[in-house]
Amino acid sequence: MPLYQAREIARAQGLDLVEVAATAVPPVCRLLDYGKYKYEQAKKEREARKSQKIIEVREVRIRPKIGDHDFEAKARLGKKLLEGGDKLKVTVMFRGREISHPDIARKLLQRMAEQLKEVSTIERNPVFEGNRMHIILAPVAAPKAATPKAASKEKESPEKEKEEVKKT
Repeated sequence: MPLYQAREIARAQGLDLVEVAATAVPPVCRLLDYGKYKYEQAKKEREARKSQKIIEVREVRIRPKIGDHDFEAKARLGKKLLEGGDKLKVTVMFRGREISHPDIARKLLQRMAEQLKEVSTIERNPVFEGNRMHIILAPVAAPKAATPKAASKEKESPEKEKEEVKKT
């Protein structure tokens, strides 16, 4: 139908004339409430964003001459971050002539990966960039057990309480 006629119909019904397919010959248009349409689209986007989990890459930095206790503390921190669902980037920083011994850094990174193997998998093997060497560990997807809240709600259901009261 001609454009002026479509505009008249839209104006008479209190709706908007929205072009759906501009590349089609002739162009395809629809009659709809554009404000309501935009609201519905925004609502769908918000719902989609709620269901997404944003995974961050967290970093733990160590030095080649790190002590055993300090290494264990960094490993505990890394385990906590991985269990939280984030990826972990373990970085060994070199200063001065330490950079001439990349094998020490590689051993440290392998040791960290070995220590965290039950909660992580290696996503990227050790990589040398500038005066740093790093490895990226991704969390292992653990099967989710029943939440304690759900179990407690089942126990406290009013129907079960009423049955118990009737029996006594």
